[in-house]
Amino acid sequence: MTDHDGLGVGRTAAELNVTVRTLHHWDEIGLARPSQRSTAGYRMYTASDIERLQRIIVYREVGLGLDQIRAVLDEPGADTTAALRAQRDEVARSLRQLEGLRTGLDRMIEAHERGILLTAEEQLSIFGPDWDPDWPALAQRRYGDSEQWHQYAERAATRTPDEWRAITAAMSTLEHDLAAAAAAGVEAGSPEADVLAERHRAALGAFFTVSPSMQVCLGRMYEADAGFTAHYEGIRPGLTTWLRRCIDESARGRGIDPDTAAWE
Repeated sequence: MTDHDGLGVGRTAAELNVTVRTLHHWDEIGLARPSQRSTAGYRMYTASDIERLQRIIVYREVGLGLDQIRAVLDEPGADTTAALRAQRDEVARSLRQLEGLRTGLDRMIEAHERGILLTAEEQLSIFGPDWDPDWPALAQRRYGDSEQWHQYAERAATRTPDEWRAITAAMSTLEHDLAAAAAAGVEAGSPEADVLAERHRAALGAFFTVSPSMQVCLGRMYEADAGFTAHYEGIRPGLTTWLRRCIDESARGRGIDPDTAAWE
């Protein structure tokens, strides 16, 4: 095609793989106007017009805005190379952000699948020699479809080993205080026992949100599950039942009947 020939809007749009609406818009804002008209008055793009359109499309694909493209094409002395370098730097920043997002998504996926993003050695170092690194996988298979597992995984995805150490230390301190209170004869339902029950619920909140009703269900599970019972009895004999009673009475003080408490 020569400058004396011309293509209509529809044919030009098809050739360049853009929409007719796009060409109309560029015409309206003066970015790329067809140089010719047919005898019937229709817009006709010449070879020079097509070349300009091709440049616009390339610049748009690398992320330049229409005003930037206009400056590159029309302003005297416009530094095209500088504009492209600036856009390259912006693309590089976007890629770094996307890479960070991808890494975060990878960790989130892995946390939903594994629970704890720590090696077996790190788990034993942080949680102690009685910890079984297979427990997170077992929990995922048992609870993986629950809202609580999703909360647990999303929190675990961003945690560092030091943060896990802090959580473990806080739980150990709480368990020591529970054992000391039980040894001192603190009665379930007393103000001191209620404070400890609330501390226990708050500590569980590091893993997922626990309502008072859910805490009652967990207290029941501690007594029913041999693993949990062994853990608390290893801290102090009778601690499992004492803690369950404290949780029950704390819930009762909130208007919750422990006998009908539900996981909600």
